[in-house]
Amino acid sequence: MLTKYWKQFKSGTDIRGVASEGVPGEEISLTDENIEKMGAGFVLWLADFAKKDASALTIAVGHDSRISADRIQAAVTRALIGAGIQVLDCGLASTPSMFMTTIELGCDGSIQITASHHPFNRNGLKFFTKNGGLDSPDIERILLHSQNDEMPVAGRGTVKSVDYMAQYSANLRNKIKQDVNAADYEHPLSGFKIVVDAGNGAGGFYARDVLAPLGANTNGSQFLEPDGMFPNHIPNPENETAMKSVCAATVAANADMGVIFDTDVDRGGAVDEKGDEINRNRLVAIASAIALEGNDGGTIVTDSITSSGLKLYIENTLGGKHHRFKRGYKNVINEAVRLNAEGVNCPLAIETSGHAALRENYFLDDGAYLVTKIIIKMAQLRARGETLESLLAPLAEPAEAVELRLPIQEENFRECGERIISSLEAYAQKQTGWQIAPDNREGMRISFGKSNGDGWLLLRLSVHDPLMPLNIESDTVGGTKLIAGQLYTFLRTCTGIDISPVETFIGAQ
Repeated sequence: MLTKYWKQFKSGTDIRGVASEGVPGEEISLTDENIEKMGAGFVLWLADFAKKDASALTIAVGHDSRISADRIQAAVTRALIGAGIQVLDCGLASTPSMFMTTIELGCDGSIQITASHHPFNRNGLKFFTKNGGLDSPDIERILLHSQNDEMPVAGRGTVKSVDYMAQYSANLRNKIKQDVNAADYEHPLSGFKIVVDAGNGAGGFYARDVLAPLGANTNGSQFLEPDGMFPNHIPNPENETAMKSVCAATVAANADMGVIFDTDVDRGGAVDEKGDEINRNRLVAIASAIALEGNDGGTIVTDSITSSGLKLYIENTLGGKHHRFKRGYKNVINEAVRLNAEGVNCPLAIETSGHAALRENYFLDDGAYLVTKIIIKMAQLRARGETLESLLAPLAEPAEAVELRLPIQEENFRECGERIISSLEAYAQKQTGWQIAPDNREGMRISFGKSNGDGWLLLRLSVHDPLMPLNIESDTVGGTKLIAGQLYTFLRTCTGIDISPVETFIGAQ
């Protein structure tokens, strides 16, 4: 079992911790010593997985733009070469590209140094093999090796610098050329203006190395230069400030589209020519429309907080099947892989956060690949005199949507949350007009008729944190407060949870 100290580094399927000073009360936990132990732990795990001696392994290492990246990469590299590993130093790189080194460069494994959209002082490690990203039990095994000071046999490894991002970018360019198949084959995006917002993360390459060589006008793009302090906005397609920024930039540039990436480019979002977000349910809708081409009747796996209108769009407009599953990008990917293994045609796993994994792309959550597919679709539609907006026109969107986050106050927060969800199920079964969703795979999703809210709520446990997110949507103005008020009657009977966010929302005294 992991001790409390080592358990702090486990963040689902990643390792994360404090890597830099600068935030009061947050001391550095990702010390050089701990990082070297984690690197050694991955070597032990990978040698067992690959059935090879450590000295026969090749591991690629890359990083995003965080200020602690160089220090952490140096510590990781010391651990790897000390075990006899052949290290490929990929430098500044996107997370998806680091997975692709296991496919195109034949690496046994790879490590990306990133903490996604988290604050500047944090960092972490993501691990890949040719089978994809590691799962939660794998991370626990790596940390157990680290906790127990287990070390691989000493060796003398090597380090070689590799510009794999050049090949990764070329792959995306070739994808656009082939699928758009324009008269000017080498410049299929000539005549398009596309704004890129990289948020000072690792995504600036997309404007410079993918779009511009294909003829796209990228004037108006912003925050392309790496800066690990993220001085302009959080690199996160879910962040309201970030989305407002790219929307404004797209309108100001009179662009056909805007795109935005998170720090390490495993998530992406888009903006249409009017400056409206193609995000969350709209992003899932357009990705589903693309994925279901040639996959008639296919199944789309999403997280649990997708809207009722999206389900109707996938099933009625696109003729597919909607499979709601658990929040967490690795959860939806694993579910899609499982369904395909059972013979279900499932071409896409996608979260409303912007994590999207297509079967055609190794079920890799790759923001640049997703955005590339959307740009291809935009070009194909223009050739027919249509737009992305016309594709999304049938999508019914809620009149109101809100997310409230309720802190759990008990130390064993998972047990407390599960108890509350179980109690809510029993309570809901006794309420007139409350309908428990038949495809309830996470938390408790309940629908309400027109007379008592005209929408739905979902109360669930956070994937990682001592929180219970509460999502509410309604097709009627004022409906979310009506639904929240009915739930409040139940929440007042619960212990171990702070319900003040609900009280504030409904104006309870």
